[in-house]
Amino acid sequence: MTDTTSTALPRALSPSLFLFTIIYGGMVVLAGVLGNKQVALFGGLAVEAGIFPFLILVALSSTVSELQGQSIANRLVLWGFVPLVLSIMLTSLVYFLPAAPEMDPARLASFEMILGQTPRLMAAGIVAYGTSQFLNVTIFSKLRGRAGAGTSWLAIRGAIASALSQIVDTLLFVTIAFYGVFPIANLMGGQMLAKVALSVLVIPFVIAGLVAFGRSLDAKNGG
Repeated sequence: MTDTTSTALPRALSPSLFLFTIIYGGMVVLAGVLGNKQVALFGGLAVEAGIFPFLILVALSSTVSELQGQSIANRLVLWGFVPLVLSIMLTSLVYFLPAAPEMDPARLASFEMILGQTPRLMAAGIVAYGTSQFLNVTIFSKLRGRAGAGTSWLAIRGAIASALSQIVDTLLFVTIAFYGVFPIANLMGGQMLAKVALSVLVIPFVIAGLVAFGRSLDAKNGG
């Protein structure tokens, strides 16, 4: 039986896989930084801005699954732990190093407030990332053989996999990070609503576009 979570890399990366892997690693790191700001969406719904790079991660893992197969997509998700954990370690190191005496106290206070994440938040991010991304790849891949091929079914699979995986992501992250700190029902409900809405309205088009771009890129480079 093939191990779908093997860390082995293909001998030669296709141009699209090379590009998508680079972007994926960047989004893993960026999600934690952008999550420090809340933005207002439709209807005044407030969500943390980390949702945007995280949904790009969902689209990229689904795209790689479509172009390269579930096994390669799972390896992409698994290797995503590397920049995620390294960024946490490096951020923690810089946070605890003493600041230069001439650093503006206001800038130092802002830096510490934004990047001084608690171990609980870090653990929540790691667990939610791994579980939701592997779930997204699994659902997206399993649905492939249950209906006819084509762009429409590709978009539908992407929406279903993204919506379900993001519900799980929200349940895990909010519960691990904030349960017992304050009432989490409203936060969890708002996050789920926003993620499901974006998964249905935006992600299908992103996945379809990335798949078409990836196929074109590989074809031009003999992939």
